[in-house]
Amino acid sequence: MSILQAIILGVVQGLTELLPVSSSAHLYLVPWALGWLNSSEFEIAFQSFDVALHAGTLLAIVIFFFKDWLRLIKGGFNQVFKKEKSFEGKMFWYLVIATIPGGAIGFLLDHFLEDALKTPLIIGGALIIMGIILYVVDKKAKSQVEYENMTLKQTFLIGLSQALAFIPGVSRSGITMTTGRMLGIKRESVAKYSFLLSTPIVAGATLYKLKEFVISVPFFVGIAVSFIVRNICNKILIRILKKR
Repeated sequence: MSILQAIILGVVQGLTELLPVSSSAHLYLVPWALGWLNSSEFEIAFQSFDVALHAGTLLAIVIFFFKDWLRLIKGGFNQVFKKEKSFEGKMFWYLVIATIPGGAIGFLLDHFLEDALKTPLIIGGALIIMGIILYVVDKKAKSQVEYENMTLKQTFLIGLSQALAFIPGVSRSGITMTTGRMLGIKRESVAKYSFLLSTPIVAGATLYKLKEFVISVPFFVGIAVSFIVRNICNKILIRILKKR
């Protein structure tokens, strides 16, 4: 893999990671469209490179929500060991409960079916279908529930919906935002919860595939580019979601 290819894929990852358009799908479609997948050398390097790019955007997400995570972790700790009830403590355990079933089911299905389903036709079809569903749901959904008022049932169903992301072209943030909007949660609120929910899932996937990483200059270039682009996009995306 060349440095130019790493830069292009880093930009793609940074732009699409938290948008409801499936960054993994685009990381496959761009090399496919440019003919890079015809190279066995590129394919070998690319097998773990997409996860490495997720590590770059994960770092950007953690930095962006660093204060939120500190409050959540502190609240969760205090709720268990000091019996102090707070919104942050409640939401921390909501995130834990929502992550386990969706992450476990998604991991098992992804492990056995991802390669069989990863074709341009299936990915393209899933992108179109999910785009239409999200558009229709968002237009018809009632925006009533704020982030602070989300219930265990709502957060659990959103977390469980992540399992559908094993289908190439189904965006993790897209399916969680769609589910949240169906449950009447406001756009900005479900977006924030979706971003927080993605943190343990992406971190787990990164650690799981750590041994497969092919360390090289393009490897670090790709991570750096995805991190920089994601940082630029974070605040812009939150502002857009307040209105659209």
